[in-house]
Amino acid sequence: MIPIGSHPAWHPVFETLAYATGYAVYRRLRARQGDIVAEPQRWTVLAAAAVGALVGSRLLGLSEQWPTVVQAWQTDRMLELLLSPGGKTIVGGLQGGWLGVEIAKKFSGIKRRTGDLFALPLCVGIGVGRVGCLIAGLADDTYGKPTNLPWAVDLGDGIGRHPVQVYEILFLALAGIVVSRGREWREGTRFRVFMGCYLGWRLVIDFLKPQPLIHGMNLIQWSCVAGILFLILGEVTRMREHEALRT
Repeated sequence: MIPIGSHPAWHPVFETLAYATGYAVYRRLRARQGDIVAEPQRWTVLAAAAVGALVGSRLLGLSEQWPTVVQAWQTDRMLELLLSPGGKTIVGGLQGGWLGVEIAKKFSGIKRRTGDLFALPLCVGIGVGRVGCLIAGLADDTYGKPTNLPWAVDLGDGIGRHPVQVYEILFLALAGIVVSRGREWREGTRFRVFMGCYLGWRLVIDFLKPQPLIHGMNLIQWSCVAGILFLILGEVTRMREHEALRT
């Protein structure tokens, strides 16, 4: 068993570093590859993504902790819970940011698919953030279930647990390699591949996390199912539109 302990003070440090490294990778890619949308439109997309990610992350994160939310509601502590630093999730942030961008594009008249430049930065940023989740240990809600595997980690309570954060870092490294390739992919495919892979990953890996379940899965997993179905529906719609143009 690998001793790590719980060091919650490091979590905001790595969270900030995740944003910084992700944005640095985005800037480098944009400078090297160019951008399909003009500067003002890109800033509109970025702002919409940030706002949507913040709202989506908070909403799904609090929903995931529904027993705590119910208790806070019954004891008139909802405001305290809403203002607390915890209760966030990457899945909600990704889906909220995605929705925010689509709404902003609709009102701004942006017709192009703008997400491809975000795929690799998201892999890097989330990976860096997961280091902070691992070090934060039991203070973070992302730790794994108990296990006797030789690479189990001790987060300070003497119990060996799946290092699910390390699993995710390795997955994101592989996903980063995948989305960095595919030079001939159609516009928008790179981002959708990332989203599909990450949602599928979370659907599987969250079975190794001790979260409240609804019909066998937690709310994040159900949200992943909804996101995957939406991706499939979008791809089917795009294929039909492409066939219609050919005929």
